[in-house]
Amino acid sequence: MTDEVIRLRTGGELIATADPLAALLVDAVHAGASLGFLVPLDHASAAAWWCGLAPAVDAGLHALWVTRDAEGVTGTIGVRFTDLPNGTHRAEVVKLMVHRRARGRGLGRVLLAEAERGATGAGIRLLHLDTETGSPAEGFYRAAGWERAGVIPDYATDPYGTVRSTTLFYKQTVDGRPGARAVAPAEPERAPTRR
Repeated sequence: MTDEVIRLRTGGELIATADPLAALLVDAVHAGASLGFLVPLDHASAAAWWCGLAPAVDAGLHALWVTRDAEGVTGTIGVRFTDLPNGTHRAEVVKLMVHRRARGRGLGRVLLAEAERGATGAGIRLLHLDTETGSPAEGFYRAAGWERAGVIPDYATDPYGTVRSTTLFYKQTVDGRPGARAVAPAEPERAPTRR
């Protein structure tokens, strides 16, 4: 079974896909994924959350990809851009999830690579994300070339309400090549201090 990757380019496309995306979100949360929601998560609430992203998609502030097979949506990932003038070079990778029925196909890697390519193509040079500390996702992001920036203790609850730490990751890109290392800018010269 082959999964195709599709970018949802408009809020209308997102709304038209909200029902299967809601099923995916409910499945992921009930499987223990820390995505900002608590169990039990009902389908209507999940669909409403997805529909609420439509204005950001239309405004170009949220890019969204889905994978599908013959049975429907199997995974998704988003990239959240900022409209703040000092941050247009960076974006956040959000809500990477793969349905339990489709795990083991490498869809997480496919979706992450697609998001990195899409962000880089939009001029993004720095990507960041957060994930639950101690979760399998930490190893996944490290294997994909992401750098660990640190841990914030007691950041959010897991789907069952237990407070957990969050690990922050980042990845720099250069010349439109996801994963390429950027050269750190030179430290600005400082005037000597007088003693």
